[in-house]
Amino acid sequence: MQDIKRLLKLMGPYGKDVCIGVILVLIESCFELFIPVLTADLIDVGVAGRDTAYIFHKGLQMGVCAVFALITGLLYARFAARASYGWGARIREAEYQHVQNYSFSNLDHFASSSLITRMTTDVTVLQNAVNGGFRPLVRGPFMLIMGVGLSFWMNARLALIFVVCAPALGVALFFITRRVGPRYTLLQKQVDQLNSVVQECLTAIRAVKAFVRGVYEEERFQEVNTELAGASRDTFRVAVLNLPVFQAAMYLVIILMLWFGGNMILAGTLQVGDLTGFLSYVMQVMNSLMMIANVFLLLSRSLASAVRINEVLDEQIVLTSPEHADEKVPDGSVDFENVSFKYRTDAREYALSGVNLHIKAGQSIGILGGTGSSKTTLVQLIPRLYDATEGVVRVGGKDVREYSLKALRDAVAIVLQKNVLFSGTIRENLLWGNPDADDSALLDACRAACADEFLERMPDGLDTDLGQGAANLSGGQKQRLCIARALLKHPKILILDDSTSAVDTATEGKIRAELAARTQVTKIVIAQRITSVMNTDQIVILDDGKIHAVGTHPELLARDPIYQEIYHSQMRGGAE
Repeated sequence: MQDIKRLLKLMGPYGKDVCIGVILVLIESCFELFIPVLTADLIDVGVAGRDTAYIFHKGLQMGVCAVFALITGLLYARFAARASYGWGARIREAEYQHVQNYSFSNLDHFASSSLITRMTTDVTVLQNAVNGGFRPLVRGPFMLIMGVGLSFWMNARLALIFVVCAPALGVALFFITRRVGPRYTLLQKQVDQLNSVVQECLTAIRAVKAFVRGVYEEERFQEVNTELAGASRDTFRVAVLNLPVFQAAMYLVIILMLWFGGNMILAGTLQVGDLTGFLSYVMQVMNSLMMIANVFLLLSRSLASAVRINEVLDEQIVLTSPEHADEKVPDGSVDFENVSFKYRTDAREYALSGVNLHIKAGQSIGILGGTGSSKTTLVQLIPRLYDATEGVVRVGGKDVREYSLKALRDAVAIVLQKNVLFSGTIRENLLWGNPDADDSALLDACRAACADEFLERMPDGLDTDLGQGAANLSGGQKQRLCIARALLKHPKILILDDSTSAVDTATEGKIRAELAARTQVTKIVIAQRITSVMNTDQIVILDDGKIHAVGTHPELLARDPIYQEIYHSQMRGGAE
């Protein structure tokens, strides 16, 4: 319950709607509780005395009570809906805002599919709990207390039946809710797995079709779908026991009431109208108990979802800006001083070990190394996508941890190995680099990245819609647009992580020439092709997370065996 209480603090301005809803439910309940009293008088006085005027008078009062109960119920529905959906929107906003502050290491703790489920399905469960469970949560206890009280007021001897049946019913409900609670947590995890399979399949649908793996993917989906169906069946098989248990208890109470009440009528100690009104209270009390039980089931599922949501909100942000942080990066110099890094504190081995590297502002640096040599990991430490485990990374002569994250990352433009373009137009994607850029600046950046070659063929130029994931562009076109977007930042440090791998050699040469003219920018190029880095000021060779060698192309070609092997293996075809 503590997790739900914490989330209720996000109710904000919708707390007023909740308070109004409580008042409306109580008013509605009072009108409904008054009807059985009127029914008893109608039968015992009006019907027994054959007084038609009295019958119509009491019937009119009952109708007025029913109309006012209906009006207050409709008003409650309006305020409850506004409160529940407004609360859900605020929870999603809080989750999304917190996730935006996550570092890469925070994101490593959650699968993307799980985060999506926690922002959608889990929030919907909480919304439904308020929308569908708030009324019985308020109405149930009130109707129960008032119904039992009025029952004792009408006939204390008959009301003792509640005292006998209620504990047995409470014990049955306790065991049902106790068993169903943990099953809801398992159910939500199964939803995570289903979303993961669907997301992965749809993201890689072209690869699935290319390798004719549709049947295999269908079998994977069938497996997780069957597991979800099984978890749902096991959960709700226990949950639905709630209804038959209540119905059995309700009919047992009614039978006992009719038996003892009938005998009391025959003995002359109870009137027929009183028994009729009493049975109305019996129905109200039993319905109240059923409402309370349903609320417990809703709370059980809501509690599981609330725990999952709070896990997202409680995730400790690893990377934050320090107090009195520097807001300006003076230049693009980069220094690694005895830097070691591992992705998890409990990892046995370091991804990077003892890295010492000094890059002057405006220099052009190439980084080569085999797969898994931690080239990408090295450059991710510069904009603090991760923090070094040991040692210091300096930019502009200062520890990167002394800068505000915004200032540091504004000074560093990184074109990641995986090209990411968003739904929308080319213009909207490029403006990520500089929201204030005009058409002239956008076209200049596109020319520098050689994106103008295909941009001119686009039907709407900069306003061409790319669709989801820019599916209408080739890999090389995506890479060039990503480079153009990075150049629009006018960064002090530009990192190209294998970002021309899908570009032909001639176009890559043009891009290199354009970048070489930007002498104020420190350029760090990670590449697989040796031609991409052979003209840089320094070439760094990484091997198994350690710096193997540093030097220019002629120096490394003359003395380093790894570089010689890479060079001869790639240049042999050209020589022949």
